[in-house]
Amino acid sequence: MKVGYARVSTTDQNTDLQIDAIRAAGAERIYVDKMSGKNTDRPEFQTAMDVLREGDTLVFYKLDRIGRNLNDLLSIMEELQQRGVHIHCIKENIDTTTASGKMMFHLMAVFADYERELISERTKAGLEAARARGRKGGRPPVPARKLEQAIRLHDAKTHTVKEIFEMTGVNRGTLYRALKNRKEQTEQE
Repeated sequence: MKVGYARVSTTDQNTDLQIDAIRAAGAERIYVDKMSGKNTDRPEFQTAMDVLREGDTLVFYKLDRIGRNLNDLLSIMEELQQRGVHIHCIKENIDTTTASGKMMFHLMAVFADYERELISERTKAGLEAARARGRKGGRPPVPARKLEQAIRLHDAKTHTVKEIFEMTGVNRGTLYRALKNRKEQTEQE
């Protein structure tokens, strides 16, 4: 059996293009989610995965419709492969029911992994070069006078944290961290 899956990121977007292509590829059932791919709880995707049996094929329009990122995609593909389920990705023309489709998927996965490793190496080299020049990453620290002002406003209990941020530029996390540090120092004394 061919099971289709389509996904768009928002309810305003339209799935017609995906559904038409999936139907043309022979899918008998089609499951549709209208939510971000970053969302791990995609109920229709989970239903499609539960329905698939050995020898079935999951049909979808593009690779980014089923995986949030490369690791997620490879994990899903590995699970499907272990269960004996094939994939048919229409846009990238990958069909693992054929030898060339299997090869294309594996080659694509290898190149994607290689690209991820190259990016990681370049990032590390760039950070090391910056450190060697005396630079360190991260946001610049909040000026002490602004942080003190934010703490005084918070202690006065006359303003919300949002208002304090708007007046001083000190965000919630920085303010709470400073308050926690002050409390810990007081307890140690």
